[in-house]
Amino acid sequence: MIMPIFFDVDPDEVKLKSGLYLEALQKHEEKFGSDVLQRWKDALKEVARIKGWDLKDRGYLPDHLVGIRDSFEEVMRLLDEGSPDIRYLVIHGMGGIGKTTLAKVVFNHISSRFHGCSFLFYVQEASKGREVVQLQRQLLSELLNIKGMEISDYDAGIYQIKRRFRKKKVVLVLDNLNKWDQLTKLAEKPEWFGRGSRIIITTRDINFLPIKEENQENNVKTHLEEFKIFQMRELCHRHALQLFSKHAFRMDSPSHDYYHISCDIIHKTGGLPLAIVVIGSSLYGKSKSLWKATLKKLDLVPNQDVHHKLKISFEMLEDAQKEIFLDIACYFIGEEKIFPHYMWKAMDISPKVEIFVLSHMSLIKVDKNDRLSMHDLLKDLGREIVREEDKILEKRSRLWSPKVALDILQNRKGTKNITALKLTGLPKVRDFTSEEFSWLPNLRLLELEGANLTGDFKNLLSSLKWQSWCHCPSDLQVINLCLGNLVVLKLLDSEIPENWNGWGPCLENCDLKVMHLVRCHLSIAPNISTCLNLRILVFAEHCPELPQIDNSIDKLQRLKHLEITAARVQPSRLFGSPRFDLCVVPSAICRLKNLSKLKLEGQCTRELHASIGEMAGLKCLSLKHCYRLGKLLDSIGKLRSLLELDLFNTRIKELPDSIVDLKRLEKMCLGRTRIRELPNSIARLESLLYLDLQHTKITTLPASVGYLKKLRCLNMVSSKMRELPNSIGDLKMLEHIVLDSTQIRELSNSIGGLESLIYLELQETNIKELLASIGYLKRLKRLDTARCLHFLEFNGIKSPIEQPLFSELRCLSKLRLSRCELRDIDFKWLENLHCLDVRGCKSLEMELLEELSIKKCSSLGKLADLSKLHKLRSLLVSDCKSLRGLPDLPNSLENLSIVNWSIIRKLPDQSKLLKLQRLYIGHCKSLQDLPDLPNACHLDVHACPRLGESRGVLASCWRCRKSNPRLLSRWRPPFYG
Repeated sequence: MIMPIFFDVDPDEVKLKSGLYLEALQKHEEKFGSDVLQRWKDALKEVARIKGWDLKDRGYLPDHLVGIRDSFEEVMRLLDEGSPDIRYLVIHGMGGIGKTTLAKVVFNHISSRFHGCSFLFYVQEASKGREVVQLQRQLLSELLNIKGMEISDYDAGIYQIKRRFRKKKVVLVLDNLNKWDQLTKLAEKPEWFGRGSRIIITTRDINFLPIKEENQENNVKTHLEEFKIFQMRELCHRHALQLFSKHAFRMDSPSHDYYHISCDIIHKTGGLPLAIVVIGSSLYGKSKSLWKATLKKLDLVPNQDVHHKLKISFEMLEDAQKEIFLDIACYFIGEEKIFPHYMWKAMDISPKVEIFVLSHMSLIKVDKNDRLSMHDLLKDLGREIVREEDKILEKRSRLWSPKVALDILQNRKGTKNITALKLTGLPKVRDFTSEEFSWLPNLRLLELEGANLTGDFKNLLSSLKWQSWCHCPSDLQVINLCLGNLVVLKLLDSEIPENWNGWGPCLENCDLKVMHLVRCHLSIAPNISTCLNLRILVFAEHCPELPQIDNSIDKLQRLKHLEITAARVQPSRLFGSPRFDLCVVPSAICRLKNLSKLKLEGQCTRELHASIGEMAGLKCLSLKHCYRLGKLLDSIGKLRSLLELDLFNTRIKELPDSIVDLKRLEKMCLGRTRIRELPNSIARLESLLYLDLQHTKITTLPASVGYLKKLRCLNMVSSKMRELPNSIGDLKMLEHIVLDSTQIRELSNSIGGLESLIYLELQETNIKELLASIGYLKRLKRLDTARCLHFLEFNGIKSPIEQPLFSELRCLSKLRLSRCELRDIDFKWLENLHCLDVRGCKSLEMELLEELSIKKCSSLGKLADLSKLHKLRSLLVSDCKSLRGLPDLPNSLENLSIVNWSIIRKLPDQSKLLKLQRLYIGHCKSLQDLPDLPNACHLDVHACPRLGESRGVLASCWRCRKSNPRLLSRWRPPFYG
């Protein structure tokens, strides 16, 4: 029997699908000849076809990432999740080297193990004012899982962060932070957060961090202890070639005739991932002559000059693509793609095509929420290209710095070159005159905040296509303002009345495509019946009152997106009005034949109009938080194009029979409705991918649910679900089942048929046992039975195919168990398990386990021998009040944390654990003595009051916390001569 072991090599490389082995074989061809070489190739391919052990692939990193594993493992070591301290990790390195990518991978890997998580992008852009408040609002909303957090200013935001998270274990990523002032407003001090919290920072320069001490002679800085520093490194040649090939050839290695030129190009990139991706993407499908021309240009660029390397790809673009790229770099990062889309279209550009090209060339990205994004280095490149247009500021096309724009405007230095201007975040409210704007005849984009316009604007701003205005004044001091070519109007945080004198100039034109009003406190909407080309109309987050809208809205037959949301409604204001009453969704809206998205959220809506079925093009209907809506009409079944139906937090009691006619429906949210059962006919929703039944009184699913062949996610958290039908096993595409906090007592044996299942969530259920058929879930990555108080055992030691239970769960990476008796279950089969959370389990075999956390096992008196866990790196023992001692520990252990162990007086000798790097001891009130430790071990002691009474051996320590003054009085650092 032959079983190949692929050590530090991919099986595909042995199959000669990449350049690693091909390059080596080519060197032997002259010596041994082509016949011998061919036999070698055939043998390698044959061996690689045999199923074997891939020792390099641990399975918890995304497949599309290249060369990130070593960095990931080092960062995970620095994070030291098992330690209860609050820790900052700083990932630094030059732009484009992969800091954000690494942070995303780490964040996705660990976020589920924290009480709250938040990833804040573009922190450096928000240096003051409204942007900082927006980041604070996002942080609070994500960590608390609450939408619409209101913050008046950044001081109020700081207060809320400190108050709400001081006892909460959170993970927070601050991406691209470069000033201490930015950190002070988001996560300045460890005590703002609960024990075990982790704050990850990415930055190009760590010089803003506080310094503990500095050696002037050697120019070496030591940062404060809570900051762990990780420096990114360039890709090695092998990984650089693989990454380049993925983008230039859409495969893992270059074709033979492109191998050498590919190596030359990646050599010129200096191993910088961003440059490799952008240049590789730009060369995909291009002629070899263009490849040679690109290499020639790279030869002329110094290795350190990343901008000029990236600029080569920019120069390949057509003029329209360059315009869009520069607009995004200067103004539209984080903006919804659809809004500037209409502006570019009005400039005779085809944005759909050009954005596809830019995305294909890796110059921009469009995220899952359809927002535009761009790497910081590419943003810097775009802005540098604008700077290079002219040394004189006013002769450049775009001004994104408010201070620069203000200087040029007030000093009347504007020119016809300026097409876009940003005047936000200025320290005080200002009036801008018609004379100042008269110097800007070609302005097409204007962003204002807290500004007023004064004077006669006749024949001014005639080219303006984009107007964004925050804190717009209720009374404009302007006359003859005419925005006849305006395409996008965005008003934010503005208290403007119905008779606002700005409506006329904004709405009296045929070109307006987008009207987006957020928190504008309108009681009555303006007359928009003349805006016949309007595509998007949004009244978002209006409170305390819902804007009344005229029935003439039905004239807007080109409208595609209508959104009206309110935080709080006073229904009495809506009755008896000549305008329509949103308590009944009116026929005026239902006559909008081209509407594809309708969101009426947070309303007092009681019912839908019967004619809603006439909206044949509707793809998304959201009525969530319409707490008075109690019934869906049969006409809903006529919405044959509907893809998404959201009824969350409504009073709907049953689905109409016609619901089965929604053949294209992909997502249905019924959470917090009053529905008690699903109809058997639900099986006819043949396109359904996502079904949300959380917080409902549904006790069981109909057997026909097994016919939902495309279903990917089934969410039943906190529902009254008691059992799953046997037909659940027929859902071959199902990837995620959430049964947390349900009344379910057992799983069907048929669950083993869920061949695509990745996540099985069973927290706080009445599950008593897991059946052997769970061993068939070959793709399962996460199994969570935490806080299942009645969970006793796994039923059966053997699976139906006579292999140890779990033997096929090779993808399982996270397992959470509570109070279960694991009898002779061999965890060695779980080769990808890297996180095990065990509560109340007494004996386990886990030879390949890397991290072990044992918490709150109050009856646990003794731990089994752990010395055979040869890969265990981190061990946390917390709140095990009956535990009498520690067992023998493996030599592989690097981090040991002992917390809240009240009866322990002395820890055993740990001097033989030569790899032990850190020992944390906290809140052990009876501990009187310290163990012997290896010389390189870092000791961290906190809140152990009796420890100072002993003359324990402390010569191996480097540092102890000041919370043990008696201990510090006895301890002196070792002398290193």
